[in-house]
Amino acid sequence: ARGGFPGGFGGANMNNLMKQAQKLQRDMEQAQKELESKEFEASVGGGAVVVKVNGKKEVLAINIKEEVVDPDVEMLEDLVLSAINEALKKADEETSSKMGKLTGGLNIPGMF
Repeated sequence: ARGGFPGGFGGANMNNLMKQAQKLQRDMEQAQKELESKEFEASVGGGAVVVKVNGKKEVLAINIKEEVVDPDVEMLEDLVLSAINEALKKADEETSSKMGKLTGGLNIPGMF
């Protein structure tokens, strides 16, 4: 009986698999850095509220047009909340798309 892994995995194949895994890890780390520095912007209410976030899901800026500032702040709060959620959704979609391309759709626990 030969040593190694069942199914015919010999040393050379295992070595190659490890190299591929290391390259995938490097590529994913690079993609994560790129995503973290990228900015995502969302606008709601016809541009009344514009929110900018980064790939780390940190809010970078909120711009509010003067005409939506009203003593009844409830509508403004809703617009700000909608804009933030939309900007974060864009960041999530980009992250999923970029990482999905790298992993070929593999569902790797602990990744994003």
